[in-house]
Amino acid sequence: MSVSFSSEANIMEKETVARVAKVARLRLTEAELDKYGKDLQDILDSFAVLDSAPSSENFDFNPVPVQDVLREDEPAIDIDPYELTKHMDSYDGYIRGPKLS
Repeated sequence: MSVSFSSEANIMEKETVARVAKVARLRLTEAELDKYGKDLQDILDSFAVLDSAPSSENFDFNPVPVQDVLREDEPAIDIDPYELTKHMDSYDGYIRGPKLS
């Protein structure tokens, strides 16, 4: 959708404002169309400041760089499984727990 402007002080044209109002399901009077034409143009001019903002290839949302501090997993058996299960109620190498009802 292209935005059209009238020549007087960069005011958005009434047809464009009326189309925006129709999409927003608003009924505007002629006076409101004029007022909102200027207001919408002011809003668009405010966003034009973003066009002049410097851009950076290294832009990041986090102020502190995030680094992976976790170690690699290395599978190992630190404790003998027999020592762990010798005091538990087990059956064929499986540990028995309480019955659930």
